[in-house]
Amino acid sequence: MRTSVALLFGGRSGEHGISCVTAGGILAAIDRERFAVTAVGITREGRWVHVSDDPSDWTLVDGRAPEVVAEGPEVVLPAARHRPGERSMLRQVTGGQITDLAEIDVVLPLLHGAYGEDGTIQGMLEMLDLPYVGSGVLASATCMDKAATKLSLRAAGLECAPGIVVHEDRWAAGADEVRAHLRRHHDLPWFIKPARAGSSLGVTRVEDPEELEHAMKTAFAEDPKVLIEEAVVGREVECGVLQGTDERGPRTTVPGEVLVGDDLDFYDYEAKYFGKGTVSIDVPAGLPDGVLEEVREVASRAFTVLGLEGLARVDVFVTEQGRVVVNEVNTMPGFTPYSMFPVLWEHMGLPYAELIADLIEQARSRRLGPR
Repeated sequence: MRTSVALLFGGRSGEHGISCVTAGGILAAIDRERFAVTAVGITREGRWVHVSDDPSDWTLVDGRAPEVVAEGPEVVLPAARHRPGERSMLRQVTGGQITDLAEIDVVLPLLHGAYGEDGTIQGMLEMLDLPYVGSGVLASATCMDKAATKLSLRAAGLECAPGIVVHEDRWAAGADEVRAHLRRHHDLPWFIKPARAGSSLGVTRVEDPEELEHAMKTAFAEDPKVLIEEAVVGREVECGVLQGTDERGPRTTVPGEVLVGDDLDFYDYEAKYFGKGTVSIDVPAGLPDGVLEEVREVASRAFTVLGLEGLARVDVFVTEQGRVVVNEVNTMPGFTPYSMFPVLWEHMGLPYAELIADLIEQARSRRLGPR
C-alpha cells in the first residue's frame, strides 16, 4: 500500500507564489509508485481547496509565480484526531455535498512564511494528531522570528550579527531616539529586516541614515516588528541539515556559497527567485576544509539548540578572520530542484526524489506533542 501524502501549499503570506513553485518541483519528482499524493492549496484569503497535482500547473510563467485560486472543491479537515495505525480522512465540498477526498498518512506542508512556517499550521496538525514533515510549534515559531532565533543562538554561545528590535509603535513615537541609538552603537551599513518574513521580503540595505525612514516603512509593510542589524562583512554560506536517524545527531551537507555580483547590493527576493542580477552558487563553498567543518558544526548545533525536526537550512557568514556568524535558520527552505537545499543534498549523494521520501518517512515515525 502506498503512503498517502497531503501536499499543502500556497497560503496567506507574501511567499504564496514561491510556495506554489516549490509544490510544482515536488509534484514533478515525488515517486508516485511509492506515494499517493493529494494536492491541497490554500488561497491568499485562507480557503483550503483541492487543486491539480499536475506539476506544470505550478511553475513560473514569464517570470510570474502561480497562485492558488478559490475555484476547486473546498477541503474539509478530519472531524476527529488521527489515531496511530489508522489514516485520517480529508473530505471535500462538491455540489453542496460533503464527499470523501483521500485518506492521509502524513502531511507535507510546503508553506513559507507567516501562517505556515511559523507554528500556526503545525499547531493545527498537532491538535489533529496528523503526522507532518518539519519542525514543531515552538521551533517553527522561534525560527520564523529572526530576533527570537538569535536570542536562543546567542544563549548557546553561537555568534550572530549585532542589532536591535524596533516595533512599529516605538518607531512612530520615537524614531529620532532610534536613529540616535543606531548612530552611537551600530556601524553602517545596516540591514533592515521584517522580523517574521522570509525570502528577503521587505529587506533593505541602508548605507546612509537618511535612507532609514524608507527602509523602515518597507519593512513595516511586512511586519510590525523589525530587526535592524549591522552588516557582516563575509562570505554568504549555507548548510543543509536533516534530522538524524537511529538516535544519531543531525546530518549536515558540505556547505555551499552564494556568490553575488557587483550589480546587486545583496541576495534579495528578486535575485533569489526571478533572475535579478548576477548570482552563482558554488558547492562546495571555496573555503578551507577546516572552515567548512566548522560551518557544519555550527549548523548542527543550531539545529539542536532550536529543537528542530525534519529539515533546516542554516545560513551563515564566514568573515576574513574565519569567524562563523549565523544569519538565519530556515525550517522550510526553498525546495525546488534548483534551490540550495536540494542541491546541497544532491551533492551528498541524496537525490531530490529520495530527499522527499526521507522527509516523509521521518514524519510517519515521529511522535507529536503530549497525549
